[in-house]
Amino acid sequence: MTNTDEGVDKYDPRRLVVWVTRLISYVVYFYILLVEIILLLGFILLLFGANPESGFVDWAYRNLDRVMEPFRGIFSPIEIGQTGNDVPAVFATSVLFAMVIYGIIALVLHAVIQWLTHRIDQIDRDQRAAAQRDEYDRATAELEARRAAAGLPPTNPAPIAPTIPPVPPPPPPAPPT
Repeated sequence: MTNTDEGVDKYDPRRLVVWVTRLISYVVYFYILLVEIILLLGFILLLFGANPESGFVDWAYRNLDRVMEPFRGIFSPIEIGQTGNDVPAVFATSVLFAMVIYGIIALVLHAVIQWLTHRIDQIDRDQRAAAQRDEYDRATAELEARRAAAGLPPTNPAPIAPTIPPVPPPPPPAPPT
């Protein structure tokens, strides 16, 4: 069963594989963007020394711990001072490094998504062109059949190939004297 829309087969295996790959890339891209938001939120909360006993800050720090797992301990945090709640304000360099790395991953995923989108468009254009060629060939064959039934000559007779005499091979080289 195929769904054809303007000559595009939506269930073409090549198109389907590229489409599923693009969908997976979008899901991963969305996850990376959420990770970036959590990292930014955690960085700001650490920088301003937010009270970890607050429900929202506790939630943000738990999520920050999850996304920071691969980067834990790369750099030492820099303590800036104490806040009014006796909570240290911290400049978390590891969080900044994680933001840079996740940002690079997001840029690469964005480029992959753009390429996959272009590839799907190319497959669709190729299918439309093939459908148009098929329609043209069908219409031409139908026209020729009507002309033949009416006893008319074909519209595009086959060109007569000119006969060219064969070229003789070159003479063998003369022996050295």
